[in-house]
Amino acid sequence: MAKVQISNVVVLNNPAPFFAPFQFEVTLECIEDLPHDIECKIVYVGSAESETYDQVLDSVLVGPVPRGKHMFVFQANAPDPSKIPESDALGVTIVLLICSYLDNEFVRVGYYVNNEYEDQELRENPPEKPCFEKVQKNILATNPRVTRFKINWEQKNPVDESSECASSSGMHQEEQEEPMVQLPPVDMSMDAMAF
Repeated sequence: MAKVQISNVVVLNNPAPFFAPFQFEVTLECIEDLPHDIECKIVYVGSAESETYDQVLDSVLVGPVPRGKHMFVFQANAPDPSKIPESDALGVTIVLLICSYLDNEFVRVGYYVNNEYEDQELRENPPEKPCFEKVQKNILATNPRVTRFKINWEQKNPVDESSECASSSGMHQEEQEEPMVQLPPVDMSMDAMAF
């Protein structure tokens, strides 16, 4: 049984200009005291074609965490546009909130992000090179994808290159994907929001 659950995530500052920071209000519930830190990361997926374009926007350690309900706001700067392929700059991508304990990833919350020009004329006739100063990001906050992983809460995950079940992130085959509950409705009225 998981010793920590993410009971709620609220996406703040959404929609926002591309260079505005990502902000998530995260609520954790611990069923017992955890003597070690929980590591939380925000990862921006720069391209669906390769993980080499993924950017860890920020990482924070929370803890030790006593039993009970805890809330914090996690903020990270926007991704570096020079590390995003121009062909993937606009349109739909993903931002991930990843939580680990003792180097074992136990939950991943993923959101679709739509990057588009605010100006209708730029949407219809985009410049050859993306102009990120005029791009707005809109996180589809009402439909996150949550993947939970069974982990050993007592010890670090040994990195075993030959194991098919474990990876460097501590993911296991015994994973469970489900939609997040208890999220407030968000107005997503945008013309080009097609998933």
